[in-house]
Amino acid sequence: MQSLFRRKSSDVVEETVEAPETVESGRPKGYTPAKGRETPKRPNAGRQPAGNAKALTKEEAKERKRTLRQEAAAEYRREGGPRDRGPERQLARNVVDSRRTAGTYFFGGALIVLIGSNGAMPDLVRTVATSLWGVLLLAVIVDAVLIARKIKRLVNERYPKTEQKMGSLYMYAIMRSLTFRRMRVPGPAVKLGEKV
Repeated sequence: MQSLFRRKSSDVVEETVEAPETVESGRPKGYTPAKGRETPKRPNAGRQPAGNAKALTKEEAKERKRTLRQEAAAEYRREGGPRDRGPERQLARNVVDSRRTAGTYFFGGALIVLIGSNGAMPDLVRTVATSLWGVLLLAVIVDAVLIARKIKRLVNERYPKTEQKMGSLYMYAIMRSLTFRRMRVPGPAVKLGEKV
């Protein structure tokens, strides 16, 4: 079956064409006509560093890359990402950062509850752990409602024509309130107890 589709070597005709030494226009042998445009060049190909700058070694390049990454991380920590932009979001952050929130104690309390509710613990400890869980949960819910009410009031006062969805703004603030103060991104711009 394969022999039907394969040529025999005797069927292949080799053609050899001698190129003339010069073409009518006087161009040298082997000249290929231009494509009608210049071949684009790589921007840094063969370019020497400008002025007194020198080429970086492998170690220096790695160090430079690490420095740039650290600077980008610091800027993100300071400015935040696209979801953190806008005056309403900044106001929501300031409301959360200006107060102590129950959410910051939630995860520490949850760890105590997890340990205390272990089956190996005495009944009294398990009862206290379960009660603590209820108190923590209630405190977080009350705190979230208070934060949402304050944000709603301040946004309506300062930005009456806002196009920001209030539900999204509340969730943004509540999630921030559950994060430890030092881990918040962008970092807090107001001190605890400062008037917003």
